[in-house]
Amino acid sequence: MTFRYPLLLLAAGLCLGQTPSELNNDATVRAALEAAKRNEPRTLDLQARLCEIPAPPFQETVRGRELQRLFQELGLRDVRVDPAGNVIGVRPGKAARPNLVFAAHLDTVFPEGTHVKVTRQGDILKGPGIGDDCRGLAVMLAVIGALNEAHVETPGTITFVADVGEEGLGDLRGMKSLFFDTLKGQIDKFVSVDGTGLGITHIGVGSNRYKVTFKGPGGHSYGAFGMANPIQAMGRAIAKIDALEVPRQPKTTFNVGRIGGGTSINAIPFEAWMEVDMRSADPAALKDLDTRFNAAIRQAVAEENTRWNNRGPVSASAELVGVRPAGQTARDSPIVQTAIAVSRALRIEEALHEGSTDSNVPMNLQIPAITIGGGGSGTAAHSLDETFDAAESWSGTQRALLLALALAR
Repeated sequence: MTFRYPLLLLAAGLCLGQTPSELNNDATVRAALEAAKRNEPRTLDLQARLCEIPAPPFQETVRGRELQRLFQELGLRDVRVDPAGNVIGVRPGKAARPNLVFAAHLDTVFPEGTHVKVTRQGDILKGPGIGDDCRGLAVMLAVIGALNEAHVETPGTITFVADVGEEGLGDLRGMKSLFFDTLKGQIDKFVSVDGTGLGITHIGVGSNRYKVTFKGPGGHSYGAFGMANPIQAMGRAIAKIDALEVPRQPKTTFNVGRIGGGTSINAIPFEAWMEVDMRSADPAALKDLDTRFNAAIRQAVAEENTRWNNRGPVSASAELVGVRPAGQTARDSPIVQTAIAVSRALRIEEALHEGSTDSNVPMNLQIPAITIGGGGSGTAAHSLDETFDAAESWSGTQRALLLALALAR
């Protein structure tokens, strides 16, 4: 093993309520960590197999059934699927509380029909979703397996969750259901494993997502010339959005990601639409950008109607299609400091990040929460050429395991 033993025992002692001297005679932590490393080839095989079960946005059911079966096979209690589609299983501790929720998301960004066969050459696994988040799912299952193999009994309970709706317009619906309904008031701490690497995400970047639809009477490009045009109104709106000034700190962004509309080159369209994403880790900055974005839409419509005021106006409606709440867990909070201590004990250089993950929901609710990488390294996430390099990936599995132990207290 590559960890520094005294530091490891000190970090693990946080979870077992023992002094370092007592831990010197406690083989369970060592056995669990050794199992996590020894079983890494099996974890990688499971990672590839899960990735070959399609889980398009809003269609996670088939992969979810396999996680449900695996939860049962690993001996978790009260294994069930909630109304949102989250798969939940409980590993009881000596006490019901604190209850640590340990999660990884089921869904991918890839649409139905995507070829999801995983190929492997040495340490390199390639396939859509192989890192995000098949790695997280495999690590979560490996943690359960290692705890079982070493016969570890935790002071508190760990609830494992394979959740839906983390990607895209899934809008964190799995987490919202978990925190506002299924396990409302029952979650004391939260960790999700998402993607590759060994980072610690403690700042949740919020987002507002809109679909804006522009409508007008439409008509012949020649015969009805002079009529206000929905696409031209949308063009004005895009130009105004592009001109918006946003702060660099806190980083605040906007993006017009998709557009559509019209029926023919020689027809004034009766409808056009665009989808817009806005993000910031600061709720106030995001709210300010949202206000200016909506003002830009209104101004663009007014200018188009003023320009062509003799035949039928255009209108616009902005539908909020996604909200990811912003939030953060302070760097000096116990959960972040524990994650740092665990990383250092395993000789992992801590790297704190911001991002948009399942942790956004509990962070916004001020429940201690972080997201960690699952180890290894990855490239081309969210693309058909996504790859996962498994070189020393076991260190991510060990870190996840030790962190779960340290927090289940």
